Amino acid sequence: MADEERYDFKAIEGKWQRIWEEEQAYRVLNRTDKPNYYVLEMFPYPSGALHMGHIRNYSIGDVVARFKTMQGYNVLHPMGWDAFGMPAENAAIQHGTQPAEWTRRNIANMKAQQKRLGTSYDWQREVTTCNPDYYRWTEWMFLLMYKRGLAYKKKAPVNWCPSCQTVLANEQVIDGECWRCGTPVAKKDLEQWFFKITDYAERLLEDLSLLGGWPERVRVMQENWIGKSVGAAVTFPLPGHKEGITVFTTRQDTLYGVTFMVLAPEHPLVMELVKGTEREEAVRAFVEKCRQQSEIARTAQDTEKEGLDLGVYCINPLNGEQVPVWVANYVLLEYGTGAVMGVPAHDQRDFEFAKKYGFPIRVVIQPEGEELDPARMTAAYAEPGVLVNSGPFNGLPNLEAQQKIGAYLEEKGWGRRTVTYRLRDWLVSRQRYWGAPIPIIYCPQCGTVPVPEEDLPVLLPENVKFDPGVISPLAHVPEFVNTTCPKCGRPARRETDTMDTFICSSWYYYRYADPKNAAAPFGKDAVEAWLPVDQYIGGIEHAVLHLLYSRFFTKVLYDAGLVSNVEPFTNLLTQGMVIKDGAKMSKSKGNVVSPDDIFAKYGADTARLFILFAAPPDKDLDWSDQGVEGAWRFLGRVWRLVMSNKEVFRQKGDGGGGLARADRDLRRKVHATLKKVTEDVAERFNFNTAIAAVMELVNEIHRYLERVPVAEQKAAVVREALEILLLVLAPFVPHITEELWHQTGHTDSIHRQTWPQWDEQALAAEEITVVVQVNGRLRDRMVVPADSAEDEIERLALGLDKVRAQLDGKRVVKVINVPGKLVNIVAR
Repeated sequence: MADEERYDFKAIEGKWQRIWEEEQAYRVLNRTDKPNYYVLEMFPYPSGALHMGHIRNYSIGDVVARFKTMQGYNVLHPMGWDAFGMPAENAAIQHGTQPAEWTRRNIANMKAQQKRLGTSYDWQREVTTCNPDYYRWTEWMFLLMYKRGLAYKKKAPVNWCPSCQTVLANEQVIDGECWRCGTPVAKKDLEQWFFKITDYAERLLEDLSLLGGWPERVRVMQENWIGKSVGAAVTFPLPGHKEGITVFTTRQDTLYGVTFMVLAPEHPLVMELVKGTEREEAVRAFVEKCRQQSEIARTAQDTEKEGLDLGVYCINPLNGEQVPVWVANYVLLEYGTGAVMGVPAHDQRDFEFAKKYGFPIRVVIQPEGEELDPARMTAAYAEPGVLVNSGPFNGLPNLEAQQKIGAYLEEKGWGRRTVTYRLRDWLVSRQRYWGAPIPIIYCPQCGTVPVPEEDLPVLLPENVKFDPGVISPLAHVPEFVNTTCPKCGRPARRETDTMDTFICSSWYYYRYADPKNAAAPFGKDAVEAWLPVDQYIGGIEHAVLHLLYSRFFTKVLYDAGLVSNVEPFTNLLTQGMVIKDGAKMSKSKGNVVSPDDIFAKYGADTARLFILFAAPPDKDLDWSDQGVEGAWRFLGRVWRLVMSNKEVFRQKGDGGGGLARADRDLRRKVHATLKKVTEDVAERFNFNTAIAAVMELVNEIHRYLERVPVAEQKAAVVREALEILLLVLAPFVPHITEELWHQTGHTDSIHRQTWPQWDEQALAAEEITVVVQVNGRLRDRMVVPADSAEDEIERLALGLDKVRAQLDGKRVVKVINVPGKLVNIVAR
């Protein structure tokens, strides 16, 4: 095989990666005469090596970026590193390496892999969250929250991961386990910093309606996590105590059915109510037992409901009844008020609890035309009905009664109609070293003092000892801890907790717009040039973590007058996982395929083509070695097709004469392919079907070259076919198309070409296939000129042998002609 016919991907890819870097081919300015478009993949944690999930994410984003560039947009396509976090710290403990050294070494390796993939990143805009020039502004963001009353510190029961030795936000506890390491999470009382994300709960919920470009699944997940409930706060007086027990309920219509009250084990009243009584020790032991269980375990449907009597009674304000007060494992302090009124007839958890401990079951809602007997009930009744045993509200439909009882409570001063949310404030403290320092100083004289902005960044020392069992390493670094108060100048100490790394990733997409700014996190003009992000790409696992936090940050920045957009990401694509041997690729499962191995054996273009072709981007992708081999063979075929027909690019004109039928057929296929690829990429992100269409086009070009004698082939038609083939493939496989573009005599980059427009005239079919039916049943098909008149098509259909046989001895009643599709002959 001649050298020029051999697809030498190693030489080609290395060559163009060097040229693109030397020419800074993908550097972008904030303002040009073109419209701006911002495409962004979620930036990675620098774990040391890319995996196939990364390759898929970046390949999807790169197709969008290259396609939009060819469509005439000024495209911002940056990359950076979410570089703080516990893996670096754990590696330091295990291997004696400083986290900074480990992280930067990993970044260098992963950056080299990304460049080998051929991604069109503007590396001039690279951000690294562990660098002082970035985390200075992360600290600034904390101070912004503090100044706006959105950052506060309090002692609270928090989620504690014993393996990671740090606290976790509620969103980072998945099914009762640490989101990162999978260790069961326990509760622990600690002084912690929080962000008041709850102040934005309603806006976060309402503005989901603005996110029409997001998957419905993600919007529903956020809506459920925010968890808005409309109901009433009702206070049950507690004799002998200044304050009563306040409950939040969405079922005011069941208030007359309350037969017991249960408090969460963490509720501050629990130990107060039993203090100095014979119940104190038993209750304390019960509370501690519950605290060791995860929230998931405590609230699961199949978990046994357990409780203890606190020996006191509260008063139901509606009927004056005494209600026993208990503590129970299924009630959580974080939800509602940490107190639940027990209505066993109409709530299944309460029903089970009442059955176990012998509480009365009082029916207050009867279904239409039926009478419930508490003694015979086997489950709670939670459907609509009419109120009974409910004083002045008897006979009302329960939905109507909800509103009237709510108004009655307010009128009497016993409660108020209100709204609550499942969302809790974001816990942002971490008892670890490798994170952005919290810019707070504690002074014996002045109290809690924020670090002045001019003193930022609070630098993280980079040589820290990691002793086993030490919870907060920074607390053992005197030169970091000991400082002076910026207010009074006296000795003071720094906060030694660091920030949740999700804070770093909640605003990084703004920094890309203005990455070199030393005076502010970003300039408003730069941000307004690019934000909101037009297309964001990342994993579904961040639906109620990074994506919710980023929306919160954007709204705070908007309120502070720093940005003009109220949402950070206009469109969101959540790509599926890469599956091998029936499971997600992971080192622990031993089913990882190394991108470096694929690059070495087949090249980056092959890796990209396979991973974009094997499945729609939002679906899981099954890894296939045969599929990779097939993608490599296809690229070799494209290479040989173009290289063996280079002469058509040197021939001028169309060779004279009109186009023969074969020429017109090839042009029709070329422009049909161009239309499909354009629509699949621009409108649907159906990269797999777009690539399939290109593969069909390659087959069609081969058929033309094989069937049409060389002397009769139209150079202009073949040239157009090959040029469009390369142009539509360019976003998917950038190296081979760039090389072939230059091999065919072009001097400018293929990636700077204008995306071609299909020719509607070329798409027009010359002939069509018409289905012929008799009395609705298929009898034959016929090929007719596309411009055939209706009466001519009917005449031809009636003349078909198979049709005539069916009409023998019958009378044609009517002929139904569906233009361009079928003829149905109705005969009797």
